[in-house]
Amino acid sequence: MDFASHPGVDWKALFRLTGFRYYFAGMFISLFGTGMNFAGVTWYILAETNSTVKVSLITILVTLPGLVVPPFGGVLIDRVDRRWLGIGLDLGRAGIVLGAAALAWSGHMALWQVYLMMLLLGVGFAVYWSTTNALVQEVIPTGQLVGANAAVLIAVQGGMMAAGALVGFVFERAGLAGILGIDGATYVLSAFCLLRLRRGYFPPHKSFGVPAITPSPTIEAPPEMTEPGMLPPIVEPGLVMGLFADIKEGLRYLRTQPRVRAIGLTYAFMMAGVLSANVLVVALARDIVHAGARGYGYIESGWAVGAVAGGLAAGVVTRRRPRAVLVAALAILAVGHALLPYVAFLAAAVTMQALFGACRALGGVLTQSSIMSLVPRRLMGRTQSTFSVISTLLQVSMSFTLGWLGQHAGLPLAFAVLGLLYSGAVVAALRARALTESVSP
Repeated sequence: MDFASHPGVDWKALFRLTGFRYYFAGMFISLFGTGMNFAGVTWYILAETNSTVKVSLITILVTLPGLVVPPFGGVLIDRVDRRWLGIGLDLGRAGIVLGAAALAWSGHMALWQVYLMMLLLGVGFAVYWSTTNALVQEVIPTGQLVGANAAVLIAVQGGMMAAGALVGFVFERAGLAGILGIDGATYVLSAFCLLRLRRGYFPPHKSFGVPAITPSPTIEAPPEMTEPGMLPPIVEPGLVMGLFADIKEGLRYLRTQPRVRAIGLTYAFMMAGVLSANVLVVALARDIVHAGARGYGYIESGWAVGAVAGGLAAGVVTRRRPRAVLVAALAILAVGHALLPYVAFLAAAVTMQALFGACRALGGVLTQSSIMSLVPRRLMGRTQSTFSVISTLLQVSMSFTLGWLGQHAGLPLAFAVLGLLYSGAVVAALRARALTESVSP
């Protein structure tokens, strides 16, 4: 499978894989809690400070660790069993959030403690997302990557959709403490799902030099690269030297893979827009459509409903002309966000968010499936982490910029700048399409 074509999605075959069923459940549960946390904390900060700049600090603190952690986290992902790494990250984040929930319940939680919680969660998230993305390769056969990525996106956005539908009601009745308590519990349940995903310990580097012969029912062993320069010895000269050697190997690989770079940049620009947009959407709900916490939850749910629908339709919609679909979806995100602040009714805002969610789903499925089909499993962690760093740089700079513009120059200009960010994804997607067509027979 490549960027230009893919087989149809066999949903029944996909969910017959026991490991993937647990993976799907874990992602849904985890992202339900994450959605409750992020939306609840965002509304709490805006209500307490009345400042979009202070709201932008949430996004900055969550994403800031992505500048430092991923290069080393990517090496870790490619060295240890990704399932156990995911379990450890889930349990660590559960402890952080439940501790913050106790502080909020006791009435002793200060604003700086909320920011500290988000920073620590950002450290975990910087490794967790790349870990779970790389784990997909080990749970499903290569031929089902489009279906698997669509299903994962449905799990993620389904969890966010449920969170968006409930967060306003929970916040009004249980406050921030209730939101954080639910989030902490979901991390524990997500860790349990990963625990049940499979048995044993399977570090990716164990596949060095081993040809893929017969896949197991739940784990595909993809073909490894055969170039001598890409097969380092297993004996490590030292922890630090080995760490930097692995980072250099990942960067050497990307330098020789322009298609992977273009597709990864497409994903990075798109996700930077998705995450930094939250700074403006919460202000849109309060100041333009005047919908309050519940309305903000409905707007978030609209995005998630669209993303779920897009994930379900991805296998059919992208089958014949995936490159054109990707460019069109990103163009809709760019133009649509520039027009969003001129929508004055909640129903219209929810509808537009649903359309954006569907476009994000199609873009995410196509880019992630393409990356997974092109990148060897043992290099996936470092590849994902590299693009995570790029996305983080964009998110941090754009979150503050959008927050400042929203507060001092108005939401229309801020949304226009957000549209320009999505335009960067369009340019990268066009580059990826050109490179793919140049190598197509």
